[in-house]
Amino acid sequence: MRDDPDDLPDAKDPLGAEIHALFDGAPQTAEFAKLRKRLVRDVRAAIDTYAMAERGARWLVCLSGGKDSYTLLAILTELQWRGLLPVDLLACNLDQGQPGFPATVLPQFLTAKGVPHRIEYQDTYSIVTAKTKPGGTMCAMCSRLRRGNLYRVAREEGCSAVILGHHRDDILETFFMNLFHGGRLATMPPKLLNEEGDLFLCRPLAFVAEADCDAFARAMKYPIIPCDLCGSQDGLQRAQVKKLLDEWEARTPGRRQIMFRALMNVRPSHLADPDLFDFAGLARHLGEFAENPLHFKDAD
Repeated sequence: MRDDPDDLPDAKDPLGAEIHALFDGAPQTAEFAKLRKRLVRDVRAAIDTYAMAERGARWLVCLSGGKDSYTLLAILTELQWRGLLPVDLLACNLDQGQPGFPATVLPQFLTAKGVPHRIEYQDTYSIVTAKTKPGGTMCAMCSRLRRGNLYRVAREEGCSAVILGHHRDDILETFFMNLFHGGRLATMPPKLLNEEGDLFLCRPLAFVAEADCDAFARAMKYPIIPCDLCGSQDGLQRAQVKKLLDEWEARTPGRRQIMFRALMNVRPSHLADPDLFDFAGLARHLGEFAENPLHFKDAD
């Protein structure tokens, strides 16, 4: 490993003499240098915390064309470029056949930047729209079909992990969606083994704030492609939860980070799931207290 993110070049030369083409045209400001260092630090911390990287592995980095996936690809590429991520990266975009999808944007961008990639076309759009009832949301079915195709591509390309661009805010929103609507305490894990047991699914942006992804992608002027399949549907549960979290964050800045830390500090004995904690197996150990029943009172 050649250098540490805290030792990256300063604002006068934010990307160093040797840069990857993904960083061409980066703003040469102190503000951007701090943002990039924070992203590198947060991504590297998530990779280390959840043991995502296996030396010599090949990762399928999923690129939707949104701000989060562009940020993911750029930061992973920088870590690899600097010898801090010993894996091979293959960018992949799944063209799902949405009408009007700008199919040439990502292939041209990735080719121009010299990024190894694969563009996969599968018309899941027709399946989702045909099976979704009027007024229903498309996200769940769309996600399942997309995930299945990405797993297939990963196997075909010899990859051991599928890498997604979900960030800290996505993870928090999913937690509250499960809490409010699913009746369970669960969220998107930073690292998951698929049901077949042959692929990892990793989220290296787990510690990254959505606002940082947005600021980074805007500063780099990446060609953003909006999701037109379900993003225009009103009343989505995720949008409602996002609004709630925004209101909490506005009243108490830093609330999101505190809540995320709670997901990393779980105490099963202080919840109520008898399958997770053996409440029936709790046993008292009276010892000297059995011989001196007044001991409790004396102890007070």
